[in-house]
Amino acid sequence: MITKSQSLAAFYDGWRFAQERLVERIGELSPEQLQLRAAPHLWPIWAIAAHTAGVRPYWLCHIFKEPGAERTPFKDPSGEGWEDDPTHPREASELVFALQSTWTIVDDCLERWTPAMLQDEFRRELDGQIQIHTRQGVLMRLLTHDAYHIGEITQTLGMHGLKEIYIWTSRAATLSAPA
Repeated sequence: MITKSQSLAAFYDGWRFAQERLVERIGELSPEQLQLRAAPHLWPIWAIAAHTAGVRPYWLCHIFKEPGAERTPFKDPSGEGWEDDPTHPREASELVFALQSTWTIVDDCLERWTPAMLQDEFRRELDGQIQIHTRQGVLMRLLTHDAYHIGEITQTLGMHGLKEIYIWTSRAATLSAPA
């Protein structure tokens, strides 16, 4: 049994806070707000959030063979994502469930994986080429992928005069200024 002090969880704790802020903000958006785009040729917010969630089981379950995809809307992580069907926009409740359920896979891996496991190699075939990925590389890919798309959603919200996703809020107390 791996203890919390032996796992990677403590090293990636800030990622969880970003996930929580993303879920909170997506859950507050109306169907009309979820349709907002930064430009006509770019994905709407709902598709960006769906893509963000769907990539997690692709890498962790499909490539790394971790369990958990069956607990998400993405039971076949190698298949098409929700963002691939623009005629079926997703509601806030669906997106919140997708983000939360796929986060449990990330969280499970962070709890079970140790620093000694970070350089374990996994193979992926893409366009006839074999790629080799490590746990460390994929964790960085997923973390930066989440951050990139949270930024994209935040920018889209800001362009339309809406409150951004402020991912820097964590367990730190916010103090009022002295009177």
